[in-house]
Amino acid sequence: MSSKDNFREHIDKGYVTKGDYITMGAAMHEGETVTDAYVKIPLKTLNRHGLIAGATGTGKTKTLQVLAENLSDKGIPVLLMDLKGDLSGIAQPSPGHPKIDERHEKIGFPFEAKNFPIEILSLSDQDGVRLRATVSEFGPVLLSRILDLTETQSGIVAVVFKYCDDNKMPLLDLKDFKKVLQYATGEGKEEFKEMYGRISSASTGAILRKIVELEQQGADIFFGETSFDVEDLTRIDKDGRGYINIIRLTDIQDKPKLFSTFMLSLLAEIYETFPEQGDSGRPELVLFIDEAHLIFKEASKALLNQIESIVKLIRSKGIGLYFVTQNPTDVPEAVLGQLGLKIQHALRAFTAKDRKAIKLTAENYPDSDYYDTAEVLTSLGIGEALVSALDEKGRPTPLAATMLRAPMSRMDVLTSSELKEVIDNSKLIPKYNEEVDRESAYEMLNEKIKKSEALSKKEKEAKEKAKSSRSSSRKSTRQNPIIKALTSPTVIRSVLGILKKFI
Repeated sequence: MSSKDNFREHIDKGYVTKGDYITMGAAMHEGETVTDAYVKIPLKTLNRHGLIAGATGTGKTKTLQVLAENLSDKGIPVLLMDLKGDLSGIAQPSPGHPKIDERHEKIGFPFEAKNFPIEILSLSDQDGVRLRATVSEFGPVLLSRILDLTETQSGIVAVVFKYCDDNKMPLLDLKDFKKVLQYATGEGKEEFKEMYGRISSASTGAILRKIVELEQQGADIFFGETSFDVEDLTRIDKDGRGYINIIRLTDIQDKPKLFSTFMLSLLAEIYETFPEQGDSGRPELVLFIDEAHLIFKEASKALLNQIESIVKLIRSKGIGLYFVTQNPTDVPEAVLGQLGLKIQHALRAFTAKDRKAIKLTAENYPDSDYYDTAEVLTSLGIGEALVSALDEKGRPTPLAATMLRAPMSRMDVLTSSELKEVIDNSKLIPKYNEEVDRESAYEMLNEKIKKSEALSKKEKEAKEKAKSSRSSSRKSTRQNPIIKALTSPTVIRSVLGILKKFI
């Protein structure tokens, strides 16, 4: 048996599946594509998370697109983070190209052009379904971690939440939260001291500065109502295909704090909302986080621990997380160790640091008799990648340098008119795009302060009136000095003596 035949048998045996799967492409041997040596990802393992990595221009976004399309085709909803603005073309079928036909002929897999159902979501003022969450939904622990607060400051945040719960004051937006903090060391200082102990104005000042920093990245738009219901991410269209939800994030690339805040709130909400899935054989929802390093950039240790915990636990809810980034070293080791599927596009070795990163990356993949992993990493072409997955029993599949299939949908952005049509046909926009500003902690505390001031003014006026009344009373009872002199006993006796002489 030739080396190529041995290789084909090695791949066929390593990627055999009993259940449903997604075909990613065909394995390559000595730089040549081995037709029909399919690299298949079992649906059963797609909640074990994954990584798509590689240098700029190597095809990461197209790989993400292929996975999203095939998941949708299998009836599995998808959420995509579109930071570069080049994923909306999924709504239109591919126009085709001779190079696509040539690629698929090598793979031995027929090409089919298709469009897919999409929903455009937005974190900012861009067109699309508005994503919001309330401060209450975050809770004191997650909010403290996002703000990177000290233990003392986190305790104050917990007290603020407790006060609002006790007094039935909804914490909806950052305006509410700031108002309660100011009240705790201002007009409500004595009330807080009596109920929860003294609160330091220096600590509340530090928390307020952290909130202002978050607001400067656009979080004031994100916090509020109507809150987004994560169940709306799991919609299926009339043809049984899962919706591909695309969050337009082109205007927040320089706002990592807002991005990580949103991602953590979303993952926490999904974890709290979705039921335990068990071994269902397919995921309920798959999330692709493009430019994943933005989540971990400037993240505190507490925040990283929160992310690691969610990654470990959320797969039991049938949720798959896929991080897309340039280098695997952008993702913390604790998270990287939880990822079952790794699709590694080419890396470039321009510096000593690059060569070191390539060596570290190569060590994250299974050993192979057919590849020098570090060498292959620098020689892969566009649309080619090293693939390592998990089989249906959770074991790593053979490492395969893979010629990846092309996306079935268009590989560019929608035109303005096409985008408008998608947004106009959305069933979610009427539900979420009307901004609601109902009475909450801000208005309730302002009313409380107003009533307190009015009462104080009334009491002050009453005291002044009483004082004035007492003063007036003292004046009226004091005798005039002339009258006092005229009515003295001596004067009266003298007057009587004079009157007797005349009588």
